[in-house]
Amino acid sequence: MREPGFWHRPPSLVSRLLLPIAAIYGGIAATRMQKAGTAVGVPVLCVGNYHMGGAGKTPTTLALVTLLREFGETPVVLSRGYGGRLHGPVMVDPSRHGAADVGDEPLMMARRVPVVIARERIDGAALAASQGASVILMDDGFQNPALIKDAALIVIDSHRGVGNGSVFPAGPLRAPLALQLSRTDALVVVGDGAAADGIAAKITDRGGDVLRAQLVPEAASVDALRGRRVLAFAGIGDPARFVATLRSSGVDVAAQRAFADHHPFTAEELADLVATAARDGLTLVTTEKDLARIGPAADALGAPILPFAVKLVFDDEAKLRMFLLDRLNRARSAAFTGPR
Repeated sequence: MREPGFWHRPPSLVSRLLLPIAAIYGGIAATRMQKAGTAVGVPVLCVGNYHMGGAGKTPTTLALVTLLREFGETPVVLSRGYGGRLHGPVMVDPSRHGAADVGDEPLMMARRVPVVIARERIDGAALAASQGASVILMDDGFQNPALIKDAALIVIDSHRGVGNGSVFPAGPLRAPLALQLSRTDALVVVGDGAAADGIAAKITDRGGDVLRAQLVPEAASVDALRGRRVLAFAGIGDPARFVATLRSSGVDVAAQRAFADHHPFTAEELADLVATAARDGLTLVTTEKDLARIGPAADALGAPILPFAVKLVFDDEAKLRMFLLDRLNRARSAAFTGPR
């Protein structure tokens, strides 16, 4: 779905009219979040959002994969497989699965780290453990109570924050904010904006960690676009952030197209993008996630679509390392001494 504009503006008449429905939705979500979870025998680290839409969970997950491997861990990512038809549990195999099977984000990540998709998280965790996972990284699922989480790292965009602060459908929140804050161990603030400062202060006050980070383009992606005028398109939670990242990297964005998050591109839409780019002498560029969703169809277009790869870089990586090591040690100590 495309996010309604009023979600990210001050409370409006539309959002107020939806508050009674939001109260019901929020109550159900809160009750569900407080259900007891199941321990799976290996530490579970959850990377989530307070709200619907994207804020940088996938780059955060991949950054954690890199650090965990440096610790000698064997991380396996566990995803619901949003947008895919398979219910799982199944190991994602990029050589035989497409985005329509397993979802765009799992497919993209599976080229760098083992990924399990499963609608039932307990079954997915069992498969991950059977594949030798020493740590399970949940990509999303913060509001899902199925598994006991040894740490919850919540990603928030510093320019968008939590929008108008209301629960769906009056706003973007997936559950009441106070409950979500109480279950947050670390807040990952992406970017240099101030919209998340109030949330960060609340996390600090309750003893949680605030980790600030930046999305940094891969040098090869910037080099590939140097000197070109581009048509940028994306079907992600915040396409404007993608365009802003391109421009801040010195890329000449001459035109742009925004689509809804996880948008399934049709052959007609892709042909139109190619025709527009050819007419105006532009190079097509999109996100890695979008290109994973387009899949083999990109090879038949007659014009290249270049991916713009980014990675998440933490301002204080030492602080993140200490947080991860502490949480892993706590989880293993608890498992050794008995049930949590």
